[in-house]
Amino acid sequence: MTTTTNTTHATTSTFGALIRTGVIAAVAASAATMAVAAAGNAAGVGLDVGGAPIPVTGFGVLTVVFSLVGVVIAALLSRFARRPRRAFVRTTVVLTVLSLVPDVIVDAEATTKVLLMLTHLVAAAIVIPAVARRLAA
Repeated sequence: MTTTTNTTHATTSTFGALIRTGVIAAVAASAATMAVAAAGNAAGVGLDVGGAPIPVTGFGVLTVVFSLVGVVIAALLSRFARRPRRAFVRTTVVLTVLSLVPDVIVDAEATTKVLLMLTHLVAAAIVIPAVARRLAA
């Protein structure tokens, strides 16, 4: 019975650490993408997509939302995948590449497209390694 209790506690602790790390990484990535967007805008890069401006806070909100989707993916993979870290990194790298496709085809200036892609890459560079470290190899 003691072994079962310790195993359950370790699993809960690991799951909790994964969620905490993911939330912290999401907040950090949100701040970073807003900083990149604000810096780009201050440097003269427009934030207009399809004729409508994207507010700087919009970068942060969407970064948090999609980062938390990544944390959910990590939690599911930690439960069901044989090699959760490997599966998570592969999955999120593919999703990051796919997230660049709309940036390429959107109705915006070339500099805006580059800025949008940069924010996706900055968020991925923060969230993916942080969450992956919490997954079993």
